[in-house]
Amino acid sequence: MTEIPLKQRISDEMKAALRAGAKARLGIIRLILAAVKQREVDERISLDDTQTLAVMDKMVKQRRDSISQYQAAQRQDLADQESYEIGILHEFMPSALSEPEIDAMIDAAFINVGVTSAKDMGKVIAILKPQMQGRADMGKVSGKVKSRLGS
Repeated sequence: MTEIPLKQRISDEMKAALRAGAKARLGIIRLILAAVKQREVDERISLDDTQTLAVMDKMVKQRRDSISQYQAAQRQDLADQESYEIGILHEFMPSALSEPEIDAMIDAAFINVGVTSAKDMGKVIAILKPQMQGRADMGKVSGKVKSRLGS
């Protein structure tokens, strides 16, 4: 059995939310599809699962930033809404990587690149990003790589 493409899965969930009358869920799913469609129109391409995940990953990052700003402004109601949206986004994303899995992937990338200095960080991240897209916070991964390189 072949796996359903991510865009199709999201579209099917939108239809299910519409039928169920789940307005909050429907709104988030429509936002996801609109963001994907916007990127497709802007770049005149059809996004594959990896590119769709990149769009969703960016949406999660934006919501995390919003949560910290809302909490600083003591608007927990808005922070809770953003958290809910992150939950919906995570339903469509692959399962998160554990710390040991991230460390193992970083080790493999170091060996693959043949790291000699901090200048190789870009090469390491270029290898890791497609493997970890949507499964790990690339900011934290970048920090781990940087600390291992001793910069």
